[in-house]
Amino acid sequence: MENIRDYYCCKNCRLFFVNPEQRLSREEEFSRYELHENDPRDPKYREFLSRMFKPMMERVERSCTGLDFGSGPGPTLSIMFEEQGHEMNIFDSFYQNDPSVFERKYDFITATEVIEHLSDPLFELDRLWSCLKPGGYFGIMTKRPPANKKFSEWHYKNDDTHIAFYSKETFRWIGKQWMTSPEFIDKDVTIYQKEIPGN
Repeated sequence: MENIRDYYCCKNCRLFFVNPEQRLSREEEFSRYELHENDPRDPKYREFLSRMFKPMMERVERSCTGLDFGSGPGPTLSIMFEEQGHEMNIFDSFYQNDPSVFERKYDFITATEVIEHLSDPLFELDRLWSCLKPGGYFGIMTKRPPANKKFSEWHYKNDDTHIAFYSKETFRWIGKQWMTSPEFIDKDVTIYQKEIPGN
């Protein structure tokens, strides 16, 4: 049975979000993630992550340093980058909660299927952006609300761990705060490049 929740939409940035009083507790959220079976040896899972991996590999230089934010119970995307010669750090608030990773600077950062879970997305996204070197890339993978159907009919919102949903308008609003523009790759990948001072 579908979980009935109330959704709101920000008039400024078009972020859709769940009523905070109707969100899962941290313990309930963790129990859902424990059901995930993310295996770096699974070719289908790797193929899924390639939606982020391939466009990032087309942009970053060789032997870069990256951060995979929200790596989950079975870090895989970081391994895929390491296999191509990149040095990777990972962070996950449940499985790899090491705040020291935010004290470093990175050539690229990925956040794959994680920002829809964030209760304070502005804080987390700004923190990640501050860790990115000038000229670096920040890749985000999350499904965007469809323009051709009602939000109420959209299946992605029915996962009760999903509490924030980012439209193209949301990503453009974020880009303005960062003085850059989003590049939309397919239906669920968005990439930003950080401006190099003086360019």
